[in-house]
Amino acid sequence: MGIIMTINCFIHEGLIVVKTGILTSLHFPKPNMHTGDISSLTFHYFFNCDVNSISVGSGTNIQDNSLVHVAKSNLSGKVLPTIIGDNVTVGHSAVLHGCTVEDEAFVGMGATLLDGVVVEKNAMVAAGALVRQNTRIPCGEVWGGNPARFLRKLTDEEIAFISQSATNYSNLAQVHAAENAKPLEEIEFEKVLRKKFARRDEEYDSMLGVVRETPPELILPDNVLPDKTPKASQK
Repeated sequence: MGIIMTINCFIHEGLIVVKTGILTSLHFPKPNMHTGDISSLTFHYFFNCDVNSISVGSGTNIQDNSLVHVAKSNLSGKVLPTIIGDNVTVGHSAVLHGCTVEDEAFVGMGATLLDGVVVEKNAMVAAGALVRQNTRIPCGEVWGGNPARFLRKLTDEEIAFISQSATNYSNLAQVHAAENAKPLEEIEFEKVLRKKFARRDEEYDSMLGVVRETPPELILPDNVLPDKTPKASQK
């Protein structure tokens, strides 16, 4: 399915992944979590969907040290899922607890969203904000502070940035996936190849008057190296 497992991240009580993503996990015994196409969940995050479900849309990125949880009990007596839409960016160390973040919204680093919060499409939660229970952040607005309050309207450029941010992280996720999919033999070969090129610049050495002895383990036949000779232009 194109899933990459990395380190030090936890998903409690379930995971279902659709197509491409970067995830980290120790176990996922029950199908209580869903992620869409090309979503990226990076390092040191924690997901707990023990009493309800967590849904992550397509093209969404959830960054390092984030916590996503569901609500078991609160003042309203509701058991709430956490729903994260498409093309959402959730910054480092954010906390999302029993809330909804709609498509193309932005949650800043260290922000906390409590039970029943709804962040509408193209809305932004500023870094470090604490959004109180059952708060709705309307489309096109940025909220910040503790407790979070309306700050101002987003500009067209800022709204475009939210969408572009999600695209950038999706592209980065695919690069990570491609690199992590390489077999061990290819990785080891590339390491040796990089060392060979790092030490093989004879022209640079000759300018300095340096003569280096190449270790035997770095001696590779030239036919496995890229051709560095300039090619004649074709007309």
